[in-house]
Amino acid sequence: MRSFMKDQLMVKIYDTTQQMGEAAACEVSECIKSLLSQKEEINMIFAAAPSQSAFLASLVEDKRIEWKRVNAFHMDEYIGIDRSKPQSFGNFLYRSIFSKVPFKTVNFLNGAAPDIEAECHRYASLLKAYPVDIVCLGIGENGHIAFNDPAFADFNDPKLVKVVELDNICRTQQVHEKCFPTLDDVPKRAMTLTIPALLKAERMFCIVPFINKAKAVKRMLEGEISEECPATILRKKQNSCLYLNNESSSLL
Repeated sequence: MRSFMKDQLMVKIYDTTQQMGEAAACEVSECIKSLLSQKEEINMIFAAAPSQSAFLASLVEDKRIEWKRVNAFHMDEYIGIDRSKPQSFGNFLYRSIFSKVPFKTVNFLNGAAPDIEAECHRYASLLKAYPVDIVCLGIGENGHIAFNDPAFADFNDPKLVKVVELDNICRTQQVHEKCFPTLDDVPKRAMTLTIPALLKAERMFCIVPFINKAKAVKRMLEGEISEECPATILRKKQNSCLYLNNESSSLL
């Protein structure tokens, strides 16, 4: 493993996805235990993507975490997809972690809600009631965090949760990662936590493997901090760490 600081962001590079996931899980676990020594319960936001699989698999194996003192949230969801569908981000997280450890509460975004704006308001109210302590996230091929694609990213967004149109790079990534068979199958709209909502966290752990993320990682670390590559904002976030493997770091 090698590491370096880029502005306020700690960057750690591992040889394999497995090593990266295990290391991130270990550090998240230590953070959870540290925070729980200071308060009765904590609130966590998780990302749903294949990039998170090794990390989540390692995290659920840690039997020392008092999950019954943790409230869980997730950061985005497709509009028009029911949580029973495997492509649903809530479904992914249910299979990967929410059903495997005994959280105090699990709070789902409902992509099939009859009134999507009301659903955004409902979830925003929950985020206000349960201020976030830890965010575990990835980045997209277009540099997005959550579903804040460059066209909709706003570092000063007044909202906590909003509806966005997904760009073609973002939608194509879902096909690359075998979440959908074709581009036509990928929804065009989603709900997402905004960038300010994510940045409210005390700690942020960004887990980014895979060769298809190498260009985005290079832009994230070497480009100008701007909404053109939303992930660049992590370089201004104290107590944040980026975990890479040999593929995602190959252009650095």
